Amino acid sequence: MENKYVGYLLIGISILIIAIIFLFSSALKEIGAASCSMEIESCPMNKSIDNQTYLSLGIVGLLIIVAFVFIFSKPQERIIVKTRTIEKKFPKKEINTQELKPEEKEILRLVQNNKAIFQAELIEKTKFGKAKVTRILDRLEGKGFVERKRRGMTNIVVLKE
Repeated sequence: MENKYVGYLLIGISILIIAIIFLFSSALKEIGAASCSMEIESCPMNKSIDNQTYLSLGIVGLLIIVAFVFIFSKPQERIIVKTRTIEKKFPKKEINTQELKPEEKEILRLVQNNKAIFQAELIEKTKFGKAKVTRILDRLEGKGFVERKRRGMTNIVVLKE
């Protein structure tokens, strides 16, 4: 909710409270006049009622001041920071795949094409079993070609830089 609407809401509530304060004050003065045997102006109960009424109106006045602060304050602007990513241009290193087995080459090719790929997706695309893909990735990781990173219940496979 915007500050302006909160301010209007507080002013509405304040007006309602002021009406209630005057209703209670007049009712208490009637009760005080009926029960006090002295003159109405000199009755101590009447002074007490007036003091309580002024105190209540003062508190409502503070509430109205807060409402005006809300109404006339500017909403906070959202600061949007746009960051530019500067990609470091590394020369692509040549990967010597001559000593790799055909299955290892296939998985390495999939990782290279996708930059990062879930291990489950490798299993799906190569039609190899889970254990076989895990063993192949272990070998590729050992040779320094790829790296596995844990993501929840699965791994994501990325090229090692």
